[in-house]
Amino acid sequence: MTAMIRNLLAAATSALFLILTLECHLTASAFVSPTHHAKSTPQSWPSIVSRLRMEVIEADVAIIGGGPAGCTCALYTSRADLSTVILDKNPASGALAITSHIANYPGVDRSMSGAELLEQMRIQAVQYGTRYERAQVFMIDVSEEETGDNVYTKCVYTPDFTVKARSLVLATGAMGRVGNPIPGEKEFLGQGVSYCATCDGAFYRDSEVAVYGASTEAIEEALFLTKFASTVYWITPVDISRETASGLERNKILDQDLLEQLLSCKNVQHMEKTRLLEVVGDMSGVSGVRIKRFSNDDEEVLPVEGAFIYGAGAGSKPITDFCQSKVDLDDNGGVIVDADMKTSRDGVYAIGDIRNTDYKQVVVAASDGCIAAMSIEKFLNNRKMVKVDWIHK
Repeated sequence: MTAMIRNLLAAATSALFLILTLECHLTASAFVSPTHHAKSTPQSWPSIVSRLRMEVIEADVAIIGGGPAGCTCALYTSRADLSTVILDKNPASGALAITSHIANYPGVDRSMSGAELLEQMRIQAVQYGTRYERAQVFMIDVSEEETGDNVYTKCVYTPDFTVKARSLVLATGAMGRVGNPIPGEKEFLGQGVSYCATCDGAFYRDSEVAVYGASTEAIEEALFLTKFASTVYWITPVDISRETASGLERNKILDQDLLEQLLSCKNVQHMEKTRLLEVVGDMSGVSGVRIKRFSNDDEEVLPVEGAFIYGAGAGSKPITDFCQSKVDLDDNGGVIVDADMKTSRDGVYAIGDIRNTDYKQVVVAASDGCIAAMSIEKFLNNRKMVKVDWIHK
């Protein structure tokens, strides 16, 4: 009986997927304006195909991801009179959205939160004509062979509608995480838990912080924090060094120069072979981290205000699961692009942290979006030169 149910579910899923795919080619409701939403209220019992039929949006540019990279790209393409749609999974979950204060974005008051800055970017893009939709993308098609359309050669599939586009931009960021989160990590993300010391380190001046992870990335982030924090607890679940017959031997996988530099800092306390059990806190944010040393069964709470977590990939894994290997990735999972932000597929671009760049900053993501938009305008209009900007009346 269990096998029969499993087979029936598999057949139903396959049928639904086939209908969603065909829908991209059978029906279309053209993209008219940012406020256009085709809605239907059936008054009679429709056929199964009608019930599964969804809205199809046509656009010049489809952008997956509504962070600073995606919003900047949309602003520029909309100003170029290219119909643009942003598909954003959750405007409150990106790296910028969970940043408590913005202090290093030019021209922005340092009291502004990341969510406020992102909302301004989103509003500005929509004011120039961008259509913004909340949607979870589960698959993309990136070629005429896949879509069967020689004009709208890209297709983006969501549970609620599909988008047919002439060009596609991947801007989903790098907030992916391998493995299960540590208890308290998700609850205090943006309220003391961070994946970016460069972004948030200055907010912990004269405070105690914890850095968890045995990687070169964790070492670099901890080093940055030593400039601000009164104490940096570097917690590693493995041995970083060991005594040998020839003396002290360091872990060869880590950058030795950075490791020595970190361990020589007076405000660093290294806690080897220690497990991070939980991030604890209250309504005001993180108040400590619960740890357990492998050498005994006792648990203790370190009184810290910030917890920077870099274990098991932390927040630096590019979100590319929906791409299904349709664009080339580097060894670390980042989408490979050229100087114009073009990927390995014609008309497909990647911007922001999805590229897995070392420079994960809002201003860099916005720059990527600008470059991609200008490249797209050139591509769609068959220009040989980039058009610097557009006058929008």
